[in-house]
Amino acid sequence: MNPHELDSTARALVAPGKGILAADESAGTIKKRFDGIKLEATEENGRRYREMLFTTAGAAEHVSGVILFDATIRQSTKGGQRFTDLLASQGIIPGIKVDAGTMPLPGHPGELISAGADGLRKRLAEYYAMGARFAKWRAVIDIAPGIPSALCLSANAEALAHYAACCQAENIVPIVEPEVLMDGDHGIARCEDVTTETLHQVFAALYRYGVRLEGMLLKPNMVIAGAKCATQDSADAIAEATLRCFKRTVPAAVPGIVFLSGGQSEVQATANLDAIVRRGPHPWTFSFSYGRALQAGSIKAWAGLDENVAKGQAVYLHRARMNGLAAKGAWTQAAEG
Repeated sequence: MNPHELDSTARALVAPGKGILAADESAGTIKKRFDGIKLEATEENGRRYREMLFTTAGAAEHVSGVILFDATIRQSTKGGQRFTDLLASQGIIPGIKVDAGTMPLPGHPGELISAGADGLRKRLAEYYAMGARFAKWRAVIDIAPGIPSALCLSANAEALAHYAACCQAENIVPIVEPEVLMDGDHGIARCEDVTTETLHQVFAALYRYGVRLEGMLLKPNMVIAGAKCATQDSADAIAEATLRCFKRTVPAAVPGIVFLSGGQSEVQATANLDAIVRRGPHPWTFSFSYGRALQAGSIKAWAGLDENVAKGQAVYLHRARMNGLAAKGAWTQAAEG
């Protein structure tokens, strides 16, 4: 482990006004995205789409890093430049998703555990050699009657901590992502309770594994009501609950918290981030690690057509700029245009 390298990379990923593009969609997820524009989810179409995003002029002013999928980190531009080299040439740090998706937690119906621990150290060493300097592992915590169970929280916390320790041993900054889903009909108070307990378990496990807090980032959900809840709270209420939760659970040594969008709309994810940042000063730098909330409009504008590349890039750049403003607490609805 090289503490200086880890710490400097972690800080660079949360540089002022910058955040992370999560372009680590699996084949199944990218198929869903492409189905929406009636485009066949071939490897070449996926490569074309990522090239559109990664060659967007000016994106590096707002994007510090990009999370890639295993297939994507091995791809190149049409002209033959590796994606990792393309990103690095712009000052954007390449990253890699290393969990292998979720599988049912045995004996616990409706609950999941993330796979991917087998051969992890070897894969991380390979990814480092390919240019990756940070990684991501996602744990999924659902809220429903009787769940999450204590075992679900502890098992996923252990998996996250093991992953983080392996990353740091290979000089890769771990992004620790315990996602409490917003799919249900629960209210914001229930989300706060579950997120608080989840983060308690995660940081206890990170401590047991000896993970260097200064050389990692946290990628959590915001504390927000479920999408099916009849009562949807204001950005200020979400900010208040989210900060209360983090102040009780996240050590100040963690340099940055990069939110997942978790199904929020593009503008909602931006507005909520801005509301959280504005309530500072905070012990951590807040920023974004968005997938859909950076890409949804862009993919529609592109529609799989070469003649629409500039349109897709313009929409992506706009969203990156809006979230960059939010990360500084400087976003306004008027800025959306």
